Amino acid sequence: MSSATPSTTSATTSGTTSATTSATTSSATLSVDITQLNLLLVEDNIHFRTLMRKVLQALGIDNLEETEDGIEALEVLQTKTPDLVIVDWKMDGMDGVEFVKEIRSLKGPNRFVPIIMVTGYTEERLRTTANNAGVSGFLGKPISPKSLLGRIVDVMENPRPFFETSDFFGPDRRKTNQKFDGKDLRLHQIDPVDQQPT
Repeated sequence: MSSATPSTTSATTSGTTSATTSATTSSATLSVDITQLNLLLVEDNIHFRTLMRKVLQALGIDNLEETEDGIEALEVLQTKTPDLVIVDWKMDGMDGVEFVKEIRSLKGPNRFVPIIMVTGYTEERLRTTANNAGVSGFLGKPISPKSLLGRIVDVMENPRPFFETSDFFGPDRRKTNQKFDGKDLRLHQIDPVDQQPT
């Protein structure tokens, strides 16, 4: 994350004890135990990356791989298959949108990995750009344990079917775009992609 990010980069770390309790309690009722997730965190700002690590660990997520840019993360994905990727939008070099597009163009199971994009830029047009790149979820800064947990649970518990066109591969954008005026007019013309690659 570059220093140009307009809003604060500090995560709200107060209440992490209660967040941990909530995560543990939720795991008993969710079909996905978030404490067992293998997570890849992609963030170029060491201070925000440290804060994110602390929040994730407070939520019970200890299987955490960290990289400082998209290129390093793509190298990790050559040998590992995370259950979830969290990436910052504004990073030096390869930004979050470029990184998501690269993931969605991969061959094999990693192209289907759920991706949450974190950013201080929350304008509608930017969210649409992220959706069009293939993100699974979008989280605005400043984050809190509660907001991060809610987004993780949402993308893991309610996965959207994947679609592919000549210029897009990723989760169904119709659900995400319902609150906005923009509509994806191509999705009715294509079929879902099998999310269980062999």
